[in-house]
Amino acid sequence: MEQVNPTRMELIKKREQIKLAEQGKDLLKEKMDALIREFFSIMGSVSKSRKELEMIADDAHRSLLAAQAVDDPIALKSASFATKRLVSLNIKGKNIMGVPVPIIQKRRVSRSIFERGYSIVGVSGRIDETAERFEAELDLIIELAETETALRRLGGEIQMTRRRVNALEQILIPELRKEAKFIKIAIDERERENLFRLKKVKKNIERKKKAAKMQKM
Repeated sequence: MEQVNPTRMELIKKREQIKLAEQGKDLLKEKMDALIREFFSIMGSVSKSRKELEMIADDAHRSLLAAQAVDDPIALKSASFATKRLVSLNIKGKNIMGVPVPIIQKRRVSRSIFERGYSIVGVSGRIDETAERFEAELDLIIELAETETALRRLGGEIQMTRRRVNALEQILIPELRKEAKFIKIAIDERERENLFRLKKVKKNIERKKKAAKMQKM
């Protein structure tokens, strides 16, 4: 325990610190509960999207294998080059209980057959289907990137808030209470000593008065 001054002012100060620490702990617990609710709300949508992504990825892979097995390799490669392009994303942000999370604003990657850049005469329906399914997969990957990033940041904030609550509950508040108890015991002991001295002084005064009275008689 650090050196504390056992005075009534110090005791009042320690009790006020305990009160503030308790209030801070309660506020952090409320924040943590809200973050956990938000975390599990997002977790539900992420789990659903991951399962959907697995299905879409499997469908896209099967479509590609079918196109590779049946269609002209040159036509397939030409179509892939024609559809190749950069994906531009506009990323903004919002706060969830003080935690910054990304919001990805974009146009969908998926396009119609007339927007893909290749001749509809030179490709088969299998190649169109392959392009469509891979575009759908990319759309979902971008959506998952947003929600999973939010999930990671919320998870990190929950862990940090829990550490703060534990530090208050297990370290700071017990230490403050220990110091307050020490000060209270020291004050009580000092008051008992003062009372004992006062009684002793009073007895001495009364004894002297009595002795003086006896001498006059």
